[in-house]
Amino acid sequence: MAASGGVVRGAMASEPLARAVAEEVVRWGSMKQTGVSLRYMMEFGSRPTPRNLLLSAQFLQRELPIRIARRALELESLPFGLSNKPAILKVRDWYLDSFRDIRYFPEVRNRNDELAFTEMIKMVKVRHNNVVPTMALGVQQLKHHLCRARNIPFGFDEIHEFLDRFYMSRIGIRMLIGQHVALHDPEPEPGVIGLINTKLSPVQVAQAASEDARAICLREYGSAPDINIYGDPNFTFPYVALHLHLMLFELVKNSLRAVQERYMNSDKDVPPVRIIVADGEEDVTIKVSDEGGGIARSGLPKIFTYLYTTAKNPPDLDGPNEGATMAGYGFGLPISRLYAQYFGGDLQIISMEGYGTDAYLHLSRLGDSEEPLP
Repeated sequence: MAASGGVVRGAMASEPLARAVAEEVVRWGSMKQTGVSLRYMMEFGSRPTPRNLLLSAQFLQRELPIRIARRALELESLPFGLSNKPAILKVRDWYLDSFRDIRYFPEVRNRNDELAFTEMIKMVKVRHNNVVPTMALGVQQLKHHLCRARNIPFGFDEIHEFLDRFYMSRIGIRMLIGQHVALHDPEPEPGVIGLINTKLSPVQVAQAASEDARAICLREYGSAPDINIYGDPNFTFPYVALHLHLMLFELVKNSLRAVQERYMNSDKDVPPVRIIVADGEEDVTIKVSDEGGGIARSGLPKIFTYLYTTAKNPPDLDGPNEGATMAGYGFGLPISRLYAQYFGGDLQIISMEGYGTDAYLHLSRLGDSEEPLP
């Protein structure tokens, strides 16, 4: 397989060891993945006994190498020379290191093995913390190189499809590791099972995400539009708080920026951003609505691609910026949609050019949809 040669090239000092790892990556990358649902994670995690934690670690010891190997192989064969960009090579090496750490960890057989394995996968998760900005950097470098003529070459769809698969897989890997690690918390909050809050208030998450996004807007512009939130703060449903905060933060941040830039030099009253939480039988739907001028109809198909940003001054190509910014790499919306889709939801954007934008975040209440495994 062509990919294995590249894996060898990226490798460790010992060539025989490198070749052995490369062959293992190819072998494991061809194995079948096993998906889980939010409901299963809740039911299994509601009894974090030593036996269940051992079973969880044994599952991860087999499942994680399959998922990681698939991504490492795919990073080897990207079109337009993307695989050879320094940022992409760095990400590939992180995946190879993690594959090796998990694959060559001794078989997990008892409580002590399980605790040691848990510490190791914690470090794997930390190693991959900067994957999104580093991948974004590689893609932006490619875009800078290829798009000087302002035309995205035919075939860039391959890159979008790859990045959708790559980031969806990353969400799944981090969810599995994060859930297993969190089940070791000796004093979890009431109603919290690992990363899943069984009584999550979307209104409260919207308030927290709004405060965070508004703080960034204030930092960058010196002022920020108001945010009005409508919905029952006592309504709760089971969901991953971290995921919901990330999605709402991105949507509110986009709306604040649009309104702020539209009214920056205007004498008119600045309209607030509105967040509406609706509790349906199947879905919880959250609408983030603004009067920031909207998006041109010709731009709407691009907003879920990884090569489009409305930012006038995207981050420098020399490296990922520290901290959150109002806008930049153009990865926020497509990744937010993947987070929504991971547990059976979706994200839709409806625009009225000259007026504003409505973002509809649909979250499944049922929690029984399987992970969408790329």
